Amino acid sequence: MNIHSPKIWSLTDGSQGMISQTKGLANELSDKIKELKTEIIFPWSKLQPGILPIFSWIFKNKLPSNEIPDVVISCGRKSVYLSVYLKKKYPNIINIHIQNPKISSKNFTYVIAPNHDALFGENVINSTGAIHHFKKFNKLKNHYKISTKNLITCIVGGENNHYNFSIENTLDLCKKIKNLKNYNDNEILVLTSRRTSKNIKHILKKELNSISTLWFGEGNNPYEFALYNSSYFIITSDSTSMISEASISGKPIYVYQLPMKRKSKRFIRFHEEFKKMNITRDLNTSGKLDNWTYTKLEESKRIAGIIKKRIIKRNNES
Repeated sequence: MNIHSPKIWSLTDGSQGMISQTKGLANELSDKIKELKTEIIFPWSKLQPGILPIFSWIFKNKLPSNEIPDVVISCGRKSVYLSVYLKKKYPNIINIHIQNPKISSKNFTYVIAPNHDALFGENVINSTGAIHHFKKFNKLKNHYKISTKNLITCIVGGENNHYNFSIENTLDLCKKIKNLKNYNDNEILVLTSRRTSKNIKHILKKELNSISTLWFGEGNNPYEFALYNSSYFIITSDSTSMISEASISGKPIYVYQLPMKRKSKRFIRFHEEFKKMNITRDLNTSGKLDNWTYTKLEESKRIAGIIKKRIIKRNNES
């Protein structure tokens, strides 16, 4: 294997959050990357890995038959199946899984798990937050007619297994954003995610349309532009990935804390870690925005460096 440019297969279920993570690590290791969407049949598609045995015929997507990867990078439950299958078929490949695979880490050469997963082991490499493909320095042209003068970007998620996101929560968030607009001479950009409900979008439009630029998923996505041009961020607490990605900016990140459905140690550990690192603070009602600094997180680059050293050590020992 050419350590400087290995052939990499990136395995995800096709969701952008997972693609960002595998892409981030793969780009730091090579430019020979093939992205594969993992598709598996029922009941494997619904069950946690480790319950049923893995066979070649459970995969609906066709695998390239004329090549063997040097490295496989997977993310997500469905891709655990494919990574384990490929490792058994090609024992010499390096298979890396991102996030807690919920099965023994011994099924993988390396597991990249965020600190808040509390997963540790000899072949586990821990990251601060979620890794992603955004770079520390990136210049993007402004195609969005958005002023970058004191730009506040508010990134809105949605209800998930751990957080409620009610009409009352949305109205309260809008009230706090309006207060910021009244208190400061700022431009405001509001971005929603795939999980943002129609009801939340309706309220955001009604309450904030006159004072902000709204993006609800249509047309070119200004998300990456916002990461590199915002002076402040307001991000709802339901997404560790959005907060992790914004930390590439080095700019203040305010977190709007949503009420929990049930106590989640993972989310609690994540938010405590980022507060201790002075990356985030909870959004308050004062209307004032503080400026603070922190070291920009470049976890994909850092972890890729660790993996390269370990691969070189493996090669020298074999």
